[in-house]
Amino acid sequence: MPEYYYTIVGRLLLALLLGGIVGWEREYHNKQAGFKTHVLVCLSSCLIMLISIYGFGNLVDHPNARFDPARLAAQAISGIGFLAGGAILVRPDLVVSGLTTAATLWMVMAIGLGVGTGFYFASILATVLVLFTTLALPYVEYGIIRKTSRYKTVSITMADRPGQLGQIASVLGSEGCNIRHVNLHDGKGELIRAELTISMPPGQDMLELTDRLQAVDGVSDIMWE
Repeated sequence: MPEYYYTIVGRLLLALLLGGIVGWEREYHNKQAGFKTHVLVCLSSCLIMLISIYGFGNLVDHPNARFDPARLAAQAISGIGFLAGGAILVRPDLVVSGLTTAATLWMVMAIGLGVGTGFYFASILATVLVLFTTLALPYVEYGIIRKTSRYKTVSITMADRPGQLGQIASVLGSEGCNIRHVNLHDGKGELIRAELTISMPPGQDMLELTDRLQAVDGVSDIMWE
């Protein structure tokens, strides 16, 4: 068995491990592409890189052949788009989801190419950073960025009757708030829960706005996120 076979086995196993780590995080959070998809993307991109390096060794000195190890890798970068694009969905409420999963698919492809070339340190570090991005940064986003953002999300439990949402919209409009997105959920009994993403004017008094919303007939509960 040629000595480089051991290198191929080691790199494919490492690609399986790193792709599986990222895929586990996506699977755990029940995303569009999970464990198996990420493993396969990372393995396939690693294999493509290995083929580029070792698969054409007999043609290196051929007078009619040009050896370019990066050529197949470039095609992998272009080809991953169709799979990543398939992870992006538009839900019935017109909210686009799956962008992060598409980005992780793109990332494990790059990790696989890195492992295939023997770029171990960067590939392992990239895997750690992906996990940091998907697991830790959401807390930073919701804990810091959202607190300073002019966009707020409010969850309002109210009576399920005609014109109820219109009354709430009127109150928000009178306070200079613009509704950016509305998502309705079934509640208990004759109640429904509306999640509204609104843009608020500078200096808006949250307590005063909450009191005005609470005063709307039919509103039973208000919670800001």
